[in-house]
Amino acid sequence: MRMTDSVAPQPGRLQNKVSLITGAASGIAQATALRFAREGAALMLIDVDEKGLEPTAQAARAMGVRVAAFAADISQTGAVQNMVQVAVHTYGRLDVVFNAVGVSGRRWGDGPVAECTEEAWDRVLSVNLTSMFLVCKYTVPHLLQTRGAIVNLSSVLGIVGGDEDFATHAYAASKGAIISLSRAMASYYAPRGLRVNVVAPGLITTAMSRRAQADPHIQDRLGQLQPLTGAMGDPADIASAVAYLASDDARFVTGAVLAVDGSWTVR
Repeated sequence: MRMTDSVAPQPGRLQNKVSLITGAASGIAQATALRFAREGAALMLIDVDEKGLEPTAQAARAMGVRVAAFAADISQTGAVQNMVQVAVHTYGRLDVVFNAVGVSGRRWGDGPVAECTEEAWDRVLSVNLTSMFLVCKYTVPHLLQTRGAIVNLSSVLGIVGGDEDFATHAYAASKGAIISLSRAMASYYAPRGLRVNVVAPGLITTAMSRRAQADPHIQDRLGQLQPLTGAMGDPADIASAVAYLASDDARFVTGAVLAVDGSWTVR
């Protein structure tokens, strides 16, 4: 577990903000949970991997913040309802939701649309999009009470098309839909004080990107794909962006799609 941050945390910026984070057992969500803890947030950590949640929870508790963990398959309505009920019962309110659960569909046959299997389409849309819809559906009533914030995790492939090295069209569709859903929510709920924003990462060193990390061809392309650094980003780079959007520093920001991608989308 990496404990570094690309941008220094601001102690107290998220002080006592009750923050629900999905996918918190690993990767970007884990890095964000630890970033939130450094900034003083109280945490409700969610993942289908109950055992995997414990290292994140322990590291956050060591920073002196309140932490609760709950194992749930958030593509299932009942599980999401139970999760939200536990969070509100534990803390009394919700201030921030970070939706980070996501999968790549390659193992089920995701690929160019003419080759993408129906199983891959169904699985990827269920995990990446339906789960986010359900979490938003059941947390929004509580977030409206606190004039809270939602940050949803998309991808550069939700903004621009991928070439032959990144032709996973179910994944791209799910990530593009996350942007559309988030902006629709941002517009509709703005008069009631709820902010909804999106972070769209490029290639980041997580378990999901192991294929790219191990592929010499893709590694050789990083200077073209992400020329700002010519390297893959760190989960802490995304955590910094999420922490900003979740905090009152972004109180005048909603409906934004923040690409954290080493310049991928502006090439």
